[in-house]
Amino acid sequence: MRPLTEDDVRSHFVNATPDELRIVALPTDFLLLDWFHLDFLAWRDPRTRGRGYLFVEIDDEPRGIVLRAAEGSSHARSAMCNLCHTMQPADQVVMFSARRAGAAGERGDSVGTYMCADLSCHENVRLAAPLAPSEMRASVDMRIDGTRRRTETFVGRVLESVGSRA
Repeated sequence: MRPLTEDDVRSHFVNATPDELRIVALPTDFLLLDWFHLDFLAWRDPRTRGRGYLFVEIDDEPRGIVLRAAEGSSHARSAMCNLCHTMQPADQVVMFSARRAGAAGERGDSVGTYMCADLSCHENVRLAAPLAPSEMRASVDMRIDGTRRRTETFVGRVLESVGSRA
């Protein structure tokens, strides 16, 4: 990813209300991020329970979305993140939803998917060993590419209602 400033981050959210933009809390290590190593940027809001943020470049333009974590817990023993395809204990995978951009979002339309609860997908795909016995070990590059593609697709679903990805 290309480096972003705090103003860049706030100006590239596609589904945030003015009130949400005002209270966005950047990650604590924002100034230390190695932007050229990031495929995308995702973090949980350290001040607002249940809120997260996801940034990815689509068509060479940064796009950010506000995420909401579902409350409650699963009775399952394990679950898989739909972005990084990592099996984890069920309490470490959460349903996140994002209000669609534009008029659809204003009507309350949203999309959702299961993600790592701490939004650490970027790091998880780079682990040298599988995290679960049933997880097949693919090449790290394939996992990274797949995670980025699925992340772009999810953000693209948030943008669909706008009629284009711009």
